[in-house]
Formats: sequence, C-alpha cells, structure tokens
Amino acid sequence: MPNILIADDEKEIAKLLRIYLETDGVNVFEANDGAQALEILEKNNIDLALVDIMMPKIDGYQVIKAIRASEKYIPVMVISAKVTLSDRVLGIDLGADDYITKPFEPLEVAAKVRAQLRRLNTSSVQTAEKRVIEVGNIVLDLDECTAAVGGNIVELTKAEFKVLELLMSQPKRVFTKEQIYESAWYDDGAVDDNTIRVIISRLRDKVGAEHIKTIRGLGYRFE
Repeated sequence: MPNILIADDEKEIAKLLRIYLETDGVNVFEANDGAQALEILEKNNIDLALVDIMMPKIDGYQVIKAIRASEKYIPVMVISAKVTLSDRVLGIDLGADDYITKPFEPLEVAAKVRAQLRRLNTSSVQTAEKRVIEVGNIVLDLDECTAAVGGNIVELTKAEFKVLELLMSQPKRVFTKEQIYESAWYDDGAVDDNTIRVIISRLRDKVGAEHIKTIRGLGYRFE
C-alpha cells in the first residue's frame, strides 16, 4: 500500500484530500507545517508527497529541497495558492513533478496521484540494463538522470532533463508544445507558453543553441 504525505497548513484541505485518496487504497500521512512534514519523511517510507508552499515553521520550498536531497526518489506534487509564473517555475526548478493551484478539484488531484504512482511502479520494475540516449557529443543517462556535453556533466533541472530527453529521443522530429507539456509536466494546465520558452532557452545555454531549433507555429526539434 503506497504511503502518501499531505503537507498543508489548511487542515480542511488535507482532510478533504485524505478522503479522496484513501478510496484508492493508499495510506495517508498529514502534516500541518513544514517541520512536521520533514519529521514524517524521516520516519516513514513515503512514496509520494503533496506539498503546500506557504506553511509555518518551514515552507514548502525547503521541504521539496530536502526531499530532492534524499537518496530515494519521491514524486512531489505542489498544491499552492501561489499562481504566478515565477512561482510555478521555481517549484518546477526545485524538482516538483506537478504544480496544482488552489482552488482545485479533488477528483483531478486523485487522478494525478494515481498517474504518478503508476509511473513510479513502471520505473521500479524496469530492467537493470543501462539506458542511454546519445546524439552527437550529448549523452543522456536515463537511469542516473545525468547529461554530458563533450564528456562534461551539465546540471539540468528535472523539467529540463525531461524536455531534452523528449527532443533527443527522435532527432529531426518536430515536437509540439502539447507534447512537451505531456513529457515534462504531464498536464497542459501546469505550465504555459512562457514556461516552455524559459526551459528551451536554458537548454540552449547548457547544451548549445545550435541543437534546438524553433519551428515557427509548430514547436521544437533537436538537431
């Protein structure tokens, strides 16, 4: 039975999410501040975390950083009233797998949780064979989530890595913004065109602008 952490100082929201999630047969832990969330994470084997940003004692950003610094990969879904583009980009850059704004539909959140858990289960049963994508002098290690250009490791955020993985998976193919949304964020409501442009701009700086072409009116392709 998967263990899910709900970290939100609004107790009614945490209680509502618990009702919907427990119908899917998961075990729910509740935290009403960031310090309590970190304590639960330390003492329990958490499989997925739903994290609010504005919490007392320790905010959600610090909780996400702590999760990403741990050895175990735990999907993180932000649930926040902070709705600006800069807030969403910061959450994604820190390693959030999804960003849901309040108010939200509990059924939709439950569906997103199920999707994240399916991806987690699929990943855990994959074979130990090393999976690598190599195009020219750029190498992506899909198991270790690392990228190297000319033999030198470059630091990528999770979103940047997923977008680059998609583009490199089929060089010369044009990927639409919708396909990029699905690959990196799983939901086209989580980001907008500006977020995509920011990610593409950062990737060009890190792997070389000549590799990522904009196809006006269509999307992007890797060369």
